[in-house]
Amino acid sequence: MRGAKPERALDALVIAAVTIEPGDPVVVACSGGPDSVALASVSDRIAREREIPLILAHVNHGVRESAWQDECVVLSIAARLGRPVKIAALDGVPPDEGSLREARYAALARIARENGARTIATAHTAEDQTETVLLALFRGTGPDGLGGMPAERVLDGDLRLVRPLLRAGHDELRAELARSGLPYVLDPSNEDARYRRSAVRAALVALRQEFPGLDRAVARCAEILRAERSGDPRALERRALRDRLRDEGVLRDIPFERIEAALTARPEARVFLKPGLELDAGDLR
Repeated sequence: MRGAKPERALDALVIAAVTIEPGDPVVVACSGGPDSVALASVSDRIAREREIPLILAHVNHGVRESAWQDECVVLSIAARLGRPVKIAALDGVPPDEGSLREARYAALARIARENGARTIATAHTAEDQTETVLLALFRGTGPDGLGGMPAERVLDGDLRLVRPLLRAGHDELRAELARSGLPYVLDPSNEDARYRRSAVRAALVALRQEFPGLDRAVARCAEILRAERSGDPRALERRALRDRLRDEGVLRDIPFERIEAALTARPEARVFLKPGLELDAGDLR
């Protein structure tokens, strides 16, 4: 379509997640991988439009020889964007996934505080959410684990961690990379089956071919479950309507999007507020 700007869909996700006042700095975690570089590109575009100070943050885990190459790529990205970059090197951290993750978030928090930022953005995607939910399921988790990664959480005090790309897929981010022309690196450990997440990622390749909407569906379900468990009013409205439809034996034929649209367009669909209301499920199909 002439004049269309597909990158604006990514912009909208980031703008919705990173709600700050002009002048407040934001830290964008950048590993040098394609997802984080795409987030840096989108964030830079928005920051220029909204006069937001942007800082790139790179944590060098030091667990593989190519880690220094990743750092060099991030320095190059920062130079091309004209943004400051802060580097943190982990030292003496056990090389298991859990320990490295905790140390990485602690390092990002230090960088944010040292630079007066209260928001850290990371580039977790819909595919990452699928892997997180499956790993939690395999561990025998309960509803909290099946809710996956939250779109936002408190990291430390008034410092918040946001994940604006949980609804975005790798295809969208690759398109952003092509538009930006920024360099990126591929982490060889992503293919190392010794790591549980890598093993799950490899198994998902065939499933994604059979179910192209798999990642967005899992991300959506995780978001719904997390919202309901947090008591979000809109989520509770959706749940009440689903319960009514289930009681009538028609829920199986009605997709989530139609339920959400019904609540938006037809207040009378909020049947839990009007117990005597007759509901025509055919209107929701």
